[in-house]
Amino acid sequence: MKWALPLICAFPACAEPVFVDDAAGLAMPHIYQGGWEHFVGGGVAVFDCNADGRPDLFAAGGAAPAGLFVNASDPGGALRFRAGTTAPITGVTGAYPLDIDSDGVLDLAVLRVGPNLLLRGLGDCRFEDATAQWGLVARDAWTTSFTATWEPGRDLPTLFFGNYVDRSNPEGPFEACDRNDLYRPDGRKYGELETVSPGYCALSALISDWRRSGVPELRISNDRHYYVRGGYEQMFHLHPLQERADWPHVSLWGMGIASRDLTGDGLPEVMLTSMGDQLLQINRGDHYENAPYTLGTYAQRPFIGDDGRPSTGWHAEFGDVDNDGGSDLFIAKGNVDQMPSNAMHDPNNLLMQGADGRFQEVAQSAGIATTARSRGASLVDLNADGRLDLVVINRRAPMELWRNATPQTGNWTEIEPELPGSNRRAVGAWVEIRTPLASFAQEVTVGGGHAGGKAVALHFGLGAAQTADMRVIWPGGEAGAWQPIAINTITRVTPDP
Repeated sequence: MKWALPLICAFPACAEPVFVDDAAGLAMPHIYQGGWEHFVGGGVAVFDCNADGRPDLFAAGGAAPAGLFVNASDPGGALRFRAGTTAPITGVTGAYPLDIDSDGVLDLAVLRVGPNLLLRGLGDCRFEDATAQWGLVARDAWTTSFTATWEPGRDLPTLFFGNYVDRSNPEGPFEACDRNDLYRPDGRKYGELETVSPGYCALSALISDWRRSGVPELRISNDRHYYVRGGYEQMFHLHPLQERADWPHVSLWGMGIASRDLTGDGLPEVMLTSMGDQLLQINRGDHYENAPYTLGTYAQRPFIGDDGRPSTGWHAEFGDVDNDGGSDLFIAKGNVDQMPSNAMHDPNNLLMQGADGRFQEVAQSAGIATTARSRGASLVDLNADGRLDLVVINRRAPMELWRNATPQTGNWTEIEPELPGSNRRAVGAWVEIRTPLASFAQEVTVGGGHAGGKAVALHFGLGAAQTADMRVIWPGGEAGAWQPIAINTITRVTPDP
């Protein structure tokens, strides 16, 4: 298999990653709690809810109330969060930030065991329940995944809620996967629910322009544990809503999705977490190829301890931890509960991409190889120093907060596209970066991961590069002009006049 890697770190920047435990900086401990309905879920939404330039956190609580943590970190300093004020919401499995009404203030799609909620952001980290006002008629379901996009000519985004077991089915939980729900807007409100079926217990979903054709498609990762027969990973056209007939059926215990162009060809690869192998698929445009085992991404068993049973992967996320120009990979791990077929003490993975394109496990030396039952997570710069920090949500164990203190990291840039009118945060846009040494591409998406996502500027590590140009391919396909950008800072971009 040919593997082209845009790795551009050529100076002492490529130091071993180092993370510092800053959990003491949380205003209060936070634990994702609950019984069997919270074996899955446990996500975190990362977004700036008070426009101070620092990402804040909304963490699922399961049977306990969800937690809002407002960022009070000093630039480059220790991570500190004060408690935010929200109405207590229980039954929360996860949440995703997006600007539903395009007013410039981020809102939240809150996933629940029970009716889902749409919370309108009011600024200053205040929210109101706008579910009914926006016309969303939410079912009493067990929702565990979410993704969204703006379709042409729409004022509001199209929303997909992926559901797990149908709790009302007396034959459940086996053979009782629920159907999934798609809502398209009708003007400034949501219309009738469209059913996405068959449902195979969706644990992650992502709408993306996978083929760079200008046509986004819906990919769903499903928990094969409840399939018993016939289930597989799914891909749907949005117009008309129908399953792709040419989609190869791959069956795994799907838990999470992550995407990123790893080969430098502009096409997004996809990472699928699972019970057992963590499957990376290389995007060839008209098909996907499973990554070779030697690439180092399968992470199928614990890398420390003497438990040789298979791992259980949940949230996966790409990010350039050392800013060397190569995307690295974090995977949250943890037993479902007491499942004897899988490892009980299952350390989280931090897989660093090397100069040859292969990934090497460094979580233990980096200090983050914890073995709680991890679920959701996020790699995001929380203290404005250009280094990606880490937050991890655990089931029946405290939330983790890790500050990236890696020395001698490379240069970086962050790009935040913005549109006038609807789709303010330019969901569906592609940002392309080129330097004298390499090129990169990332898409603005809502979804993926496990039960949580982020709405922040796109982060690019640049390694030794001192200059960079960028352009945005806007939703609809119009390409902006290439323009120079400043490094080691955030650049906000609007369409050319």
